Amino acid sequence: MSKKCDFCGKKPQVGNLVSHSNIKTKRRFNPNLQRVRHQFPDGSVRTLTICTRCLRSGAVIKPLARKWA
Repeated sequence: MSKKCDFCGKKPQVGNLVSHSNIKTKRRFNPNLQRVRHQFPDGSVRTLTICTRCLRSGAVIKPLARKWA
C-alpha cells in the first residue's frame, strides 16, 4: 500500500527528531491513511486509500450498506 492519499495527494514529509541533548536525526511524518470504500458518481464502488482529513471533510462518498437476501 503506498503512503499517499488518493484524493489530495498527501504523502510522507521529512523532518528532524530532536533529542534532549539537541542531536538531530532524520525521521518521517507519515499521513494517517485509512482504506475506505468510495462510491463514484457513475455508481461504481472502489476501495481507496484516504487520509483522515479528506474523510472528515466529506470528500469521500461512502456507499450504502449491502443488502443481503
